[in-house]
Amino acid sequence: MFEYSGAIHVHSVFSDGSGEVKEIAAYADEVGLDFLILTDHNTLRALKEGYEGFYGKTLLLVGCEINDKQNLNHYLAFGIEKTESTRIPAKEYVKKVKDAGGIGFLAHPHEKRSSMKEHPPYPWTEWDTKDFTGIEIWNHMSEWMEGLTEENKYNHFVHPLRSITAPPKETLKVWDKLSIERKVVGIGGVDAHAHKINLLGFFEVEVFPYKVLFKSIRTHVLLTKKIPKSESPRALNTGKKLIYDALEDGKCFISNYYHGDATGFRYFAEVDNKIYQMGDSIDERGKAKLRVILPNISGTIKLIRNGKDIGQIENIDAEFLVNKKGVYRVEVYLENKAWIFSNHIRIGC
Repeated sequence: MFEYSGAIHVHSVFSDGSGEVKEIAAYADEVGLDFLILTDHNTLRALKEGYEGFYGKTLLLVGCEINDKQNLNHYLAFGIEKTESTRIPAKEYVKKVKDAGGIGFLAHPHEKRSSMKEHPPYPWTEWDTKDFTGIEIWNHMSEWMEGLTEENKYNHFVHPLRSITAPPKETLKVWDKLSIERKVVGIGGVDAHAHKINLLGFFEVEVFPYKVLFKSIRTHVLLTKKIPKSESPRALNTGKKLIYDALEDGKCFISNYYHGDATGFRYFAEVDNKIYQMGDSIDERGKAKLRVILPNISGTIKLIRNGKDIGQIENIDAEFLVNKKGVYRVEVYLENKAWIFSNHIRIGC
């Protein structure tokens, strides 16, 4: 497997972000991202104007974030050629994305906040659909804003990365529950806008510059082939397909780069001398060995089955023997700080 890490859920001047597309891509390359997925609101202008491609070592792809007429039910859609109407119910544009051959993820589905009236929460409300690919289980900007108070706002502005702790428990609970019924892929998003605000009435500051947010929540994909580094349309389409296929299959995990580079993390199953990766399903055949490998650092490795913590090991790696049906994923903590969240391996489901 070939590993690539990137930032998902990014906005430019084509919607409500402050950065030009090329400028954003240059920041991504500067901090070492392998890929970046732009998701401006209800527009694919960056795609139509030919911005997809390599910027240094970073592959920029273009999706979009769709919402309904109440500005709720935000949906990250990738691999599509046109946007959908905001006047139709969410479950309809979710189905249209799927029918068009695209993939999609519910954005910040349990968002709650009241600290900034001009920025209300945008939760997901239309759960009576099974056509979405997955869920954005960790969103940097959403968590930061939910934790913002009058008492801590200056500390939050000064230390934007330190204020992020873990994905919402409610989102993890729903993700685990849905995953028992079918594969539901988890991804992480930064929700970068680089908004500029006026402080104290006389100077402007940029809240979360792109380069800062690109050092926070990352989604790592595991591919069967290397992404070709070429400017040719064929190479671009190959790289795009490899990344989107990995996201659709659940061959990915989420990390908080602020606590450490998670490159090299592996979580897989061994059954009858066969290897199963994240996103795979295994027929129930008795015992399975679940293996976890951390990248040269010891952490608290938690095994989660059907949403419940069933075992913990403090080490650089771990093995768990399991013999029950269920959906199994891994969480890793460094000094009690959330670091890595794997996708599920489904056994007998």
